[in-house]
Amino acid sequence: MSAADTPQASQKSPRGKSARAPNRRRDSHPRGELARRRLLAGALLVVLVTAGVVLLIAGGNSSERALARRFVDAWQRGDYRAMYALVSDSTRQGVPLGSFRKTYRDAANTATLIRHGIVAGRPGRLSGHAITVDVRASTRIFGVVSGRVRLAFVGSDSHTRIAWSPEMAFPGLTQGQPLTRTTRLPPRAAILARDGTALASGPLRGSPLGASALPAVGMLGKPPAKRLRALRAAGYPAGARVGETGIEGALEARLAGRPGGELLAGQRVLASSRPQAAPPLRTTIDPRVQRAAVVAIGSRLGGVVALNPRNGQVLAVAGIGTSERQPPGSTFKMVTLTGVLEARLATPRTKFPVQTEAKIEGVSLQNANGESCGGTLAESFAQSCNSVFAPLGVKLGAKRLVEVAQRFGFNRAPGLPGAATSTVPPKIPDALAVGSSAIGQYQVDATALQMAVVAATIANAGQRPTPTFSLQGSPQLARATDPRTARTVRELMVGVVRHGTGTPAAIGGIVVAGKTGTAELTSTNPNSKNSTKPDPMNTDAWFAAFAPARKPRIAMAIVLVKAGAGKQTAAPAARSVLVAGLRARH
Repeated sequence: MSAADTPQASQKSPRGKSARAPNRRRDSHPRGELARRRLLAGALLVVLVTAGVVLLIAGGNSSERALARRFVDAWQRGDYRAMYALVSDSTRQGVPLGSFRKTYRDAANTATLIRHGIVAGRPGRLSGHAITVDVRASTRIFGVVSGRVRLAFVGSDSHTRIAWSPEMAFPGLTQGQPLTRTTRLPPRAAILARDGTALASGPLRGSPLGASALPAVGMLGKPPAKRLRALRAAGYPAGARVGETGIEGALEARLAGRPGGELLAGQRVLASSRPQAAPPLRTTIDPRVQRAAVVAIGSRLGGVVALNPRNGQVLAVAGIGTSERQPPGSTFKMVTLTGVLEARLATPRTKFPVQTEAKIEGVSLQNANGESCGGTLAESFAQSCNSVFAPLGVKLGAKRLVEVAQRFGFNRAPGLPGAATSTVPPKIPDALAVGSSAIGQYQVDATALQMAVVAATIANAGQRPTPTFSLQGSPQLARATDPRTARTVRELMVGVVRHGTGTPAAIGGIVVAGKTGTAELTSTNPNSKNSTKPDPMNTDAWFAAFAPARKPRIAMAIVLVKAGAGKQTAAPAARSVLVAGLRARH
């Protein structure tokens, strides 16, 4: 048979294309062609069926993957309520939202998780009704902890939910494994004065300054219950001692260093780290001023705080200077005077009658020891005349008096952790209460720290500094009054020391600005139901001051409890602290 007679024979057309044999019918196919077409059809069916299976798997997987993605996205945001909405009905029946949230928060605290420290990858493939997700947790003391979280699913395609279990609260856990830790603190950092002198070092927190350093350094002790959660989240072990007062309390996180230990899933170690001690901490305390402050109080109950008025750096703390509030007496007249000048109710030259008392709502408010005083506003301030300032407080009004006091720092946290907040009633009920408040009585209470801040604010041209023990960072200042008003108050405070009640605080060659205070602890008003016989020792003695008046380097306040009058006891004691501050370098 020739080639043209074979079934596969073909001829080339002029264009080079194959041409069928002209004697072959187009619908007649040999067995091979039919087999080939059947094979192609079968293959196509297999492809279509396979594609259908892939689509079914993808469709079944997509809902679970989307659910897993929503769950871990909410976890990364810390939105436990959104996570809880995605768990199964049976989970919600057995685990209330509060318990669900607590499980995650407890895990976060145990691991010292940084806020929003959970980073989850893309959900993996569906395997046996579960998907695994790679999760990284950034912690404070263990670094980055990586592991997988297995999310199981229940329900139909239209109502798929997560079958939640506690091991989903942290990466790397498996069923039945609790997340625990063992941690320990490094040796506590030494506290140094600004010149490098040790204020507290070693396990016993000793100092070359001896007992005089203790009021500034503060105490270590058992943390209160309200701080336990935060301390646990920071990695503190149970039973750790922490700073309660003073620098120990104010700079606790800096002094404690970084804890170390092991993070455990059951008995398996997920991560570990070594404790890292912090370097010694230099503070703002000046040893010379600190010694003088402690000596100024002596064996008496009282407090002293000294500041650098330009930046609020604390130079010294002694006694109850930051912790106890007392009625500030006439030192509060610095605040009242500021309000009177701002409201233009008087000028330094405005004259007032000379008298022994002022009557407000029929009640007599007497001058100290029933003395007669008055004259100009400047003279009345220098002699601390209640008979002038109580009525001026009434004219100023309760609302404005409180507002001025709050600008000076009353009714707000003072900025030193552990320090008491000084207060003035937000609403003063009547004229008599307003008049009493204007002279630092009624329900006005202040620490020596607060009155030192008032003095520092006047010294700093009306800008209130936030007290700090830290040498680092920029000073935090807030405008309490305008510079012109502050200058006027300053000049009247200079008059107090030059020829008024504050003369015992005068320093040769240095212009000192100050204000005395003698605060009654029980009423000595003969018209009061609670009146008692006048007792000169039934009063707190106060003095607040700064020096030099024009370019101040130190501002301070002292209170001596049940120690008589400010002029006789507080002003002389304050003088030694001022002298020490002027000799110190800061």
